[in-house]
Amino acid sequence: MKQKKIPLRKCIVCQGMFPKKELIRVVRTPDEEIVIDLTGKAAGRGTYVCRQDSCLKPDAFASGKWKKVLERALNMSITQEKYDAFRDNWMEMMGR
Repeated sequence: MKQKKIPLRKCIVCQGMFPKKELIRVVRTPDEEIVIDLTGKAAGRGTYVCRQDSCLKPDAFASGKWKKVLERALNMSITQEKYDAFRDNWMEMMGR
């Protein structure tokens, strides 16, 4: 019996390849909102972040690295208000 292929995706922060189920999906919805998709099935352009501490830490947000990475990965320009709202949702979800 042939073994089923496990889909791999790249983390946008550390550039590591991980199985899709181990990653957190961030989606740009059709109405230009940025949401965290834990199901992996939300409509829109998605990108992935791994669960390593180095990728989830608040200092990655503070450095401004995340905003540029998200803009590039989601193929959109992000206003500071949208980014702040996303960052607050992210920190709340991570319990920090």
